[in-house]
Amino acid sequence: MTETAANVAEIREAEGTVSGGGNSGIVGGKGESDLPEGWARATLGELGVEVQPGFASGKHNRDGNGVLHLRPMNITRRGVIDISDARFIEDESERRVQHGDILFNNTNSPALVGKTAWVNSDEPLAYSNHMTRLRPPVGIDSQFLAIQLHTLWSNGYFKAVLNNHVNQASVPRKALLETTIAIPPLPEQHRIVAKLNEQLAHVESGVASLEAAVILRRSLRDSLLDRYVLGRGEGPAPESLQTITQHKSAKFNYRLLPPLPRGWHWRIAKDICPLITSGATPQASLMHSGSGEIPFLKVYNINKQGEVDFSIRPTFVDRPIHEGKLKKSRILPGDVLTNIVGPPLGKSAVVPDTHEEWNINQAIVAFRAGGEILPDWLRFVLLSPYVINLLVATARATAGQFNIALSTCRELPIPVPPMPVQERLCGYLRSELSRLDLLNREVDVIASMPDGLRTALLHAAFTGTLVPQDPADEPASALLDRIRAQRSAAASAKSTRRRTPRTSKSAGDPGQGELPL
Repeated sequence: MTETAANVAEIREAEGTVSGGGNSGIVGGKGESDLPEGWARATLGELGVEVQPGFASGKHNRDGNGVLHLRPMNITRRGVIDISDARFIEDESERRVQHGDILFNNTNSPALVGKTAWVNSDEPLAYSNHMTRLRPPVGIDSQFLAIQLHTLWSNGYFKAVLNNHVNQASVPRKALLETTIAIPPLPEQHRIVAKLNEQLAHVESGVASLEAAVILRRSLRDSLLDRYVLGRGEGPAPESLQTITQHKSAKFNYRLLPPLPRGWHWRIAKDICPLITSGATPQASLMHSGSGEIPFLKVYNINKQGEVDFSIRPTFVDRPIHEGKLKKSRILPGDVLTNIVGPPLGKSAVVPDTHEEWNINQAIVAFRAGGEILPDWLRFVLLSPYVINLLVATARATAGQFNIALSTCRELPIPVPPMPVQERLCGYLRSELSRLDLLNREVDVIASMPDGLRTALLHAAFTGTLVPQDPADEPASALLDRIRAQRSAAASAKSTRRRTPRTSKSAGDPGQGELPL
């Protein structure tokens, strides 16, 4: 990505800040004065772009029988065709897209309608009625046009021309044909496409590396937590299971737990926590945003770093509600919280001492650590993927939502090392996770860069600064003159054919004689 970043830096220096929305700049503009030398501007209708919608089908299969039928979800937000979710249909018609065609998503949600992709398939493909096939005339690079239309979508152009329907929106044929595009000379179109493909390939390579880094950082965090919460790396001691296996649970099979190091023991949560309680949510009129007496925590107030962040949409309840309807879910600084409704499950934090008392909603369970366990150690246990998976295995799934019962939390097995070991490991985990969080923030900053790089590259492409211009190139105005002349000639020929009367044969024509009896 070094070469790409350097190029984009030059682009930004020359062009200034790129607007992230609207229909500003050359793409989709109206005047000619802002065009580079040799460029022109025309609508798709003026160019005579062929427009052909697809067809609907309710008989899809995933077995590969028939022809691949492209649907709106097969065009990604990056303007490429993705057939990872492939559907096939049995169809004998000839309505297909082929290599070099353009697919325009004519019907979708308001945010997604207008996505466009260039077809790079060796096999003809069918496409749905929510897609429109575009075929530009000779002199327009189809990939150049596809990229420009998708850039218009990215800039929000089609939101201004769509028709809203129930739960969806569409771009009508008339509005599509009235879309104005910038047209460089044909050789320059080819150069722009080649340079974009080269530079965007660098960006995508960087994105793949970032995605691998995201997976790696999750793996590092998970392995770190499990290693120290379960004492992995030290010799297992079978006696660590002795106490817990004397008990039975309807939720967990304690005999399947891994042995812990010598001096450690598996304990049942309710035996080491004097309070384990879940919250409740009062009616909306009893909660106040921004300020109040008792802070009321919701799942979004527990961040991914394992901390309470009450700066996010803070909610409060009055003390009479706190001590009345919500008295069972009163919590104190030092209590340990975890969410029991997901996904995602496994958000845990220690309640800070910024307020003397707190309350929680029904999606959170609070554990009050007893004398055998440190609150911070309990937090790390609840963040451990091994322990989270124990809970997930007991969860009830309803409409894609996981729910863990309070009774399950009370029977949860907890690894408990000696207190000095807890203190040492908590210090180590705080330090290591802090370093990982710093790494995560750096990765997040870098992860935001590809979108800016793509935007800058596309802006440069359609403002004439991505590739050098060649004075020897035929100007786009000459191309438009030829297209207009060809369209005018074709229209005249068609009109002449319609006006030419049919010549009837005379009565003496033997071909019009009576049939023999």
